[in-house]
Amino acid sequence: MQLYEQTLSRRALDARVGMLSQVAGVQLYTLGDGVERGVRCLEFRTGSGLVFTVLVDRAMDIARCEYRGASIGWHSPAGFRHPGLHEYEGEQGLAWLRSLSGLIVTAGLDHTLFMDAQAAEHFHYSPRKHVASSLHGRIGTIPARLTGYGERWDGDECVLWAEGIIQQSTVFGEDLYLRRRIEAVVGGHTISLHDEVVNHGFYRTPHMFLYHINVGYPVLDEGSEYVAPIVETPWAAHDAALRAQGVGYRTQPAPRHDFHEQVYEHTMRADAQGIVPVMLCNRGFDAGRGLGVLIETRKSEFPCMFEWQALQEGHYAIGIEPSTHHVLGKPFAQSRDEAIWLEHGESRRYHTRLSVLPDIEAIDRQRDRIRAIAAQPSDEYVSTTANWEPIGGAR
Repeated sequence: MQLYEQTLSRRALDARVGMLSQVAGVQLYTLGDGVERGVRCLEFRTGSGLVFTVLVDRAMDIARCEYRGASIGWHSPAGFRHPGLHEYEGEQGLAWLRSLSGLIVTAGLDHTLFMDAQAAEHFHYSPRKHVASSLHGRIGTIPARLTGYGERWDGDECVLWAEGIIQQSTVFGEDLYLRRRIEAVVGGHTISLHDEVVNHGFYRTPHMFLYHINVGYPVLDEGSEYVAPIVETPWAAHDAALRAQGVGYRTQPAPRHDFHEQVYEHTMRADAQGIVPVMLCNRGFDAGRGLGVLIETRKSEFPCMFEWQALQEGHYAIGIEPSTHHVLGKPFAQSRDEAIWLEHGESRRYHTRLSVLPDIEAIDRQRDRIRAIAAQPSDEYVSTTANWEPIGGAR
């Protein structure tokens, strides 16, 4: 393994530390104050300077993330709120925003995007006429059943890991399981997320899935750049007034007073291995040493990608959002025969990597890689096309 700019065998490391926890590891603890009281957490330390916290009681999402003291993930004013305080149906479906915080917030499992109500004949229960879904679904505020965590050696490489099962289930309705595994290599700069969504029940059930990957200051700052293999942009929430706030999609400004969120859906091209890399980088960080984040997803798993700009004072974040569906949601998917349905025992798997780019050299390597896949539009105010790429539905 590479640790502190040394190449060490397992034996060599064992000779230097009484326990791995001296330099790296996974530790379970519970938050004890305010709206976060009672939330179980797993803290990962890779020994490279990468530290991140998994919220066991909030779908095993990732909250805090730092690299050598510099924050990577976004902390909203809502905090890492205990799920027992969450009111799913509150505020006409917008109560999810009172629990939105952290580097990764999962949306789904049967609904993402804005509020919606769908007929519920597939659940064969006459009192349940409709399934009403609030913003981004239920999964992100459900506690996990923690099935294990720790360290695994493979020769001289050590992998830190955690696993859990999050159940979104009801009587006469959906019974979906999210089986999540998180890994990070000791000495590394990368978080690997492996998810499987399974229909544990016996009703044919819809499935939608999305990650809110929220990057904040100092990776996000004035002059930070969004770099992605964009082929075209079919949609922007502010399409009627792209220039009204003076902020384009690519170069990010300092925090703005009373800024209204901007959201895009971009069509991305994958590389030869089917991977879509998206980067946010701050080349000016730390007197020009640079700091960035790279998100890698599989086009076959997440065919859609959104960019969320929440650039107002006190809420300053960029969301990189891979999705199974287009931004117009469930009715749009149904109209195009792109809705996903899972029968009993059927599943979908998702594999995502988040890597810290610690310097200009790493940033430039990824920029060159992305540009070789597709040259993204140079115009900050990218023209929308309303050309929706076909995606697979039930299969």
